[in-house]
Amino acid sequence: MEDKRIIHEFEEKEWSEVKSNDSWAVFKIMSEFVTGFEKLSEIGPSVSIFGSARTKPDDKYYKIADELAFKICNKGYGVITGGGPGIMEAANKGANRAGGKSIGLNINLPFQQSHNEYIDSDKNLDFNYFFTRKLMFVKYAQGFVVLPGGFGTLDEFFEALTLIQTNKIAKFPIVLMSKNFWGGLLSWIEETLLEANNNINAVDMDLFFLADTVDEAVEHIDNFYKKYTLKPNM
Repeated sequence: MEDKRIIHEFEEKEWSEVKSNDSWAVFKIMSEFVTGFEKLSEIGPSVSIFGSARTKPDDKYYKIADELAFKICNKGYGVITGGGPGIMEAANKGANRAGGKSIGLNINLPFQQSHNEYIDSDKNLDFNYFFTRKLMFVKYAQGFVVLPGGFGTLDEFFEALTLIQTNKIAKFPIVLMSKNFWGGLLSWIEETLLEANNNINAVDMDLFFLADTVDEAVEHIDNFYKKYTLKPNM
């Protein structure tokens, strides 16, 4: 299989040039925050759905993401994804099929990702920086549903856990879909982080919910907001 990784050639630069570039980057970062805040503050209660960009339409998890988004929208929520192919496309497709709000937060990369066709035309945002994009996922979502994925999916899952664990944001429902996929990771967290090394507290295991069906995931989010108010997280 062809290795599609990009090898960067290092160039010599004066330190003053690096500092100058950093200063100007502030304005690009600010523009991403402003655009994201203005667009996403209008969407109302939504759920962020994460998963692999590599998942094909005939994969069971693609179909699960489609059904999940469809049922979430039927409960009155919008759906936020990373805007790309795979699980993201499936979730936007399900939201579109339900007539719900279908939001895509695309990331500009030198390879792989372009936005999918199921995002609402007025809710398709492009980001250059992962950290501005990740803030939007958290700030404007009233729940996370995490399907099978790779490093990016794990990053988004663990960042949300960390923010809730450290009380930087209020608790909101985080659902992991598929006991078969996530079971090994959760066993390692419990046996190694919690029991063997005391790196987390027992209550931290309650920060997420493991579901095996779409209905379990949707019900968990819906039940949470029968007790708590829907509002932005920051």
